[in-house]
Formats: sequence, structure tokens, C-alpha cells
Amino acid sequence: MVPGLGLAYSWGRDARRGTPVVVTMENPNYSVVEIDGPEAEALQAGVPVPPPTDKGRGRSAKQFTWVLLLRAHRAAGCLASLAAVTWALPSAVAKRFRRAAAAEGLGHGRGWLLYRFIKALLALSMLALTVELAAYWNGWHFQRPNLTVPELHVLEVEDIQGWLHTAYLAWMSFRADYIRRPIEFLSKVCILLFVVQSLDRLALCIGCFWIKLRKIKPRIEGDPFREGSGYLHPMVLVQIPMCNEKEVYEQSISAVCQLDWPRDKFLIQVLDDSSDESIQMLIKAEVSKWNQLGVNIIYRHRVLRTGYKAGNLNSAMSYDYVKNFEFVAIFDADFQPSPDFLKKTIPHFEGNPEVGLVQARWSFVNKDENLLTRLQNINLCFHFEVEQQVNGVFLNFFGFNGTAGVWRIQALEESGGWLERTTVEDMDIAVRAHLNGWKFIFLNDVKVLCEVPESYEAYRKQQHRWHSGPMHLFRLCLPDIITAKISSWKKANLILLFFLLRKLILPFYSFTLFCVILPLTMFVPEAELPVWVICYVPVFMSFLNILPSPRSFPFIVPYLLFENTMSVTKFNAMVSGLFKLGSSYEWVVTKKSGRSSELDLLTSSEKNRKCITLPQLQKQLPEKNELIEINVPKEQHEKVPHDAKKANKIYKKELALSLLLLTAATRSLLSAQGIHFYFLLFQGVSFLVVGLDLIGEQIS
Repeated sequence: MVPGLGLAYSWGRDARRGTPVVVTMENPNYSVVEIDGPEAEALQAGVPVPPPTDKGRGRSAKQFTWVLLLRAHRAAGCLASLAAVTWALPSAVAKRFRRAAAAEGLGHGRGWLLYRFIKALLALSMLALTVELAAYWNGWHFQRPNLTVPELHVLEVEDIQGWLHTAYLAWMSFRADYIRRPIEFLSKVCILLFVVQSLDRLALCIGCFWIKLRKIKPRIEGDPFREGSGYLHPMVLVQIPMCNEKEVYEQSISAVCQLDWPRDKFLIQVLDDSSDESIQMLIKAEVSKWNQLGVNIIYRHRVLRTGYKAGNLNSAMSYDYVKNFEFVAIFDADFQPSPDFLKKTIPHFEGNPEVGLVQARWSFVNKDENLLTRLQNINLCFHFEVEQQVNGVFLNFFGFNGTAGVWRIQALEESGGWLERTTVEDMDIAVRAHLNGWKFIFLNDVKVLCEVPESYEAYRKQQHRWHSGPMHLFRLCLPDIITAKISSWKKANLILLFFLLRKLILPFYSFTLFCVILPLTMFVPEAELPVWVICYVPVFMSFLNILPSPRSFPFIVPYLLFENTMSVTKFNAMVSGLFKLGSSYEWVVTKKSGRSSELDLLTSSEKNRKCITLPQLQKQLPEKNELIEINVPKEQHEKVPHDAKKANKIYKKELALSLLLLTAATRSLLSAQGIHFYFLLFQGVSFLVVGLDLIGEQIS
């Protein structure tokens, strides 16, 4: 019998409890003892040990061989998968580059000035890296990377090794005298803004902790819906604005039609801006179905999509029957409110005539779909749990989220209604209502089911709109804020915190500090950034952001890197909105996947099998229905557009920044800057992954 090896395995530890196991070989020349109990000294002294009560056994050579083979098989599988990915990656990248080149149209496209700036910075960094590598190869380097000119060693004439060495010394002197100072000044400004924004975020977290500690939240006195309470249900108008929402129209209409509210006390408006007539017919058929079930529901379609969502809502509020309603609830097409939504929100208006808005929280079913949705969930959980809740409790003001909220119609009318001047009509009406003295209530306990974008392209377009619109709005409403008849501290909160600090300063310093200044300091080591700016404070801020979603803690490092990666998109959007560039008034509908409920996932295959043609849908619709308002040209009935094939893209700005950061990481190796090298390396890889659109949904 072959001697055992005495190795402990995790799958065999449960069998070894209590008495130790002694394994004696048949061959007298071998004796292997496995001891993990107090009998070790007795065995060494030659004292016999009583036989064990439980029958344990050692690992034979055959078992050990099988374990090794299993692990070798798994390792071979991992290596094969890695080799396959490595082999397929160049062809996939080349294919995406060809597709991007073919998709480019005339003109410069969005953010072309920023792209040219990044390319110029990349060219200079590669030139500087070549010079530094040549100098390092020849030994023209200093041990400390942050030396200032008075500390530099002045070389004698005989120490200079030719004209190249002279040129390099002149470059070092010019770099320390003229380039270092502007970089240090800009870095100090960005660090100051970084610290101020971090303190603001810390204050919000402390406020959230105080709310949790004191259990502060809006409450309803008693139960207004109990039997015999005599509660008079107010008239509620429910609006569902949508545009080509083929994936989610059915579930949103179904959820809203099942709201627990007296049928004669609420009316549903389906506000359709779809350009695809097949989708229009599908939505009309769904509206007709619920209308026949006794639900008061109206279908409205606009031929011209002027003003985007604001124009759609403004047009819907212009009808005479709207004056019969006191409140209006708004749900985007991918939102599914629970049946008791109105019962949890409407009573907060009772006895509070100054309350103009009650906002509910979003809940995401597809938050675990991929890495991109997990990172979005971290951001949005912090937004609702901390920002919205703290501002709602202590200031009675926050930005309306555009959906899952109930407005008092009087507040909308007195504040000027929906305006079509920006792409953030929800923030626009919230600011104007706040200036008119209306108060807001945020309900963190009331959650409405929805989904987040699963592809990076959809998320990128959404973030561009969310960051360009506020700056465009700030230009328009700044005079109104200054002249408004509200307290000075409310004006300061709107201008300094709500707009400047959280909408302008945050994307500015994120992009400038971590994507421009940091790589520059690698080539100008006299202006080195401190370690706490690169590592400690960002990690601490990321930890605070993850606190509202503790299950996402393993993703703290990807979250930090991804937020810095998104800074280029947010910075470009902020600049375009602030200076009113071409893309500041651009609205692209966020692509939905239709995963707002598990039931939809189960029935999606069945719906795909029911391929109802357009003539069949037209036959199902009633010939005359007073609750359906349609405005579709007849000449469009014969044209059914087909969806264009979607595919993953490449993003040039992100790729250029990836090369820039990786070049700076290579330069940092020459100066032995540990934390700077690792940050630049991982951040460069993060930009590379995003630039190749390898995060989120992969579309073939």
C-alpha cells in the first residue's frame, strides 16, 4: 500500500472532528501519522492511543490523483477559454472599427473638439515617453521624481554627454520653470473642488444616517381608507408617455390599469409619440382591450414629436376634461406601479395644501443582469436613498425624476406648466415650482418597478441627456432664481449646490483631475499629485456611495474605475449644455429590454409566437370608440418600417484616453511610483473595456 500524503482538503474537513485519525501502513518501513489533537505528545512518547470511535480514513493515492486530474482539467478549460477570447478579440475589435468607420456620416459628430484635444494630448505624451525612455536608457534620470529646480544637481561641463544630453537638460529646466506651475495651479483648483464636493457628499450621508437613526419619514395620520372613514377619493389623471416602446408598452399599461382606485375617479392617458405604425396599432389594441374591461383609458398619438416628452405632456394637459381632475400621476413606459400606489401617495396631499409633488422611489428588476446594471444600481440607490431623501426631509425640495410621481395640477399650472425649452423638463418644472413656494415629499418606502439600460450605448446616451440638460436649464433659469421671492439660503442652495456643485463641478474635476492632470504629472514629475487624492479619498467616497446598496460592496473597485471612465461623457455633456452646443437639445429614447417583471420573461416566448399582422390588429380595433383619440395619416398605413440591426460600437474618446493613461502608466514605472502606476494601469484598462463596448449587453 502506497503511503498517504497527509494533505487536508476542504471537502474532507467535516469528517475529521474530535478524535484524530492515525493511519499506519502495512509495510513496517513506513508509518505516516496524521495528528491534530492533544494526543500528539502521547504518540511521540510511544504511549498507545485508544482506537477512534468514528471511522475516518486517509486519502489514498488514487483519490489524490483524481483530484489533481480534476484541477488540471479545470485549469486547462480556463486556459482554453482565455486562449479563445484572446484569439477572437483582435478580429472582434477590427470588425467594430470597420463598422464604426462605415457608420460615420458627414460632419464632426458629437464631442469632436474634445476628441481632438485628447488626441493631441496623447501624441504629446507618446513623444514625451519616447524622450524619457531614451534618457533612462542613457542613465539621464534622477532618483526622486518630484525634485524642484533648486534641488537639481548642477552638472559640470565635462559631465554633459553630447548635444542630446544638453537638449534633455534644457527640456528638464523648461519643464520645471514653465510647465510645472500651471499644472500645479490647475491641480490645486481641482483638488479644492474635489474636497468641497466630497464634504457635500459626506454631509448628505450624515443626514441620511440621522434620518435612519431618528426614523424620520413622511407619515399619514390614521388609515383614510378604512371602512366608515368617509374618505372622498379625489379625481386622478394618470399619464403614460411613450415613444416606440414596443418592449414595455403592454406591461406598463396593464400595471396602471390595475391601480386600486375607484374606476370613476381616475382616467388613464396613453400618450404615444411612436413613429412606427405597427407599434401604434399594438398600443391601440392594448388600450381597446382594457377599455372593453371597463377602464377609463384614452389613446392619443401625435404626428409631430415637437418638444419631446415635455411637448407630449403639455399637449395632453390642454384638454377641457383635465380641469375636472385634481392630481396627475406620471409613469414612463417601463414603469410598473403596484396596485396600491395611489393609496400610498395621494393621502400625503390631504391637509397639506402647500405640497405640490409626491415622488416615489425606483426599484430595478434587472440590476443583476450584467456588470453595467450593477454599477448603475449603486449610483441610483445612492441618489434615491441619500440625495432625494435628505433633500426632501430637510429642504422640502429635490429634482423631480420625471416619472413615478404625483403632481397637484394646481402646482403645475401656477408654475407655468410643461415647457419645451430643455430635455430635462422634469427638473425644469421642479425648479419653477420650488421658486413659487411649493413643497415636495419624497417617499423612500414606496417603490415602483422599472429597469435600467443594459447596453453601454443606451446608458451613454441617457447620461449625456441627464448632464447636458441641467446646464442648459441653468443658463435659462438663473435670472429667475436671482429675482425670485424666496429666501437667500434657498437661492444659494439652488445655485451653489443643486446646479454648480453637483451638476457642473463634479464632471469638471473628475475629468480634469483624473484624465488630464494625473497623466500629465507623470511626464512633469515636479508637479506630482499626493497619494490621498489618487487613492484614499476616492476609495472612501466610493465606500459611501455603496452604503445604500451593501450587496454591491464587492464591486467597489469597478465602480470607482467606471465612474472615472464615465467622466469624459459627463464632461462633454456638461460643456455642450453650458455653451448650448448642438447636442445639448438632443433626446434619444433609452432602449428597453422589457424585463420589468419576471412574468414578462416567462411569457415573452409566447408573445413572440403570436405574430399578429397589422391587418389583424386593425380588425381587432373597434370602428368607433369615443375613448380613443388618433391622429395618423392614412398614407402611412402601407409603410411598416423595420428596426435597424443593432451592434456594439467603439468609442474613440475612451480608446484615446485609454492609450493616454497606459502611456502615463509606462512612464510612472521609470520613477517607481507605485500607487500612481496601478491607478493609471487599471484606469487605462477600464477605458479600454468601455471604449471597445465590452461592458453591458453584447449585441451580435
